[in-house]
Amino acid sequence: MSTDKYYVTYNSIHKAVKDLSVQVIESGFDPDVIVAIGSGGFIPARIMKTFINRPIFAVGISYYGVDNQHMEVPQKIQWIDEVEQKLTGKKILLIDEVDDTRATLSYCVKELLRHNPEEVAVLVIHNKLKAKDAEFPEEVKRYFPAREIDDRWIKYPWDAEDIEAHDQCEKDMKEND
Repeated sequence: MSTDKYYVTYNSIHKAVKDLSVQVIESGFDPDVIVAIGSGGFIPARIMKTFINRPIFAVGISYYGVDNQHMEVPQKIQWIDEVEQKLTGKKILLIDEVDDTRATLSYCVKELLRHNPEEVAVLVIHNKLKAKDAEFPEEVKRYFPAREIDDRWIKYPWDAEDIEAHDQCEKDMKEND
């Protein structure tokens, strides 16, 4: 079992999001909308909708080129139609799977802030404990990471070709930690 990879199952994601929903509610943050960053934020956002029933808007932000190398700055691939009507004055819960370099999250927050929401909170399943390439704007007062982990390659279940083998890898990893 390679220790440079961190395996996560759908069940682990579901439990983490459920725990995060409690944190969000207990913090007093009551979002009007959920914004999911694609593609990693889609599944956690949908699970969050089970616990905090709000509309989900999807955005596509890319920070990697075709060769999997970082681009200079993230780029919008897909954005919300009729943004002003849907975001102005709203409380937004922005969801992604991982806070790695923070460049994508920070970029997306800045784009959302251009539409004058009441508040933007950020929620991630994993925050990698490492220096970040970007910081959140000062307007972000709420940050909800489910798990803080070392800087390892995270193997999410939606990328698995063999889900049973993937689930076994998470079980083996937990037994060896």
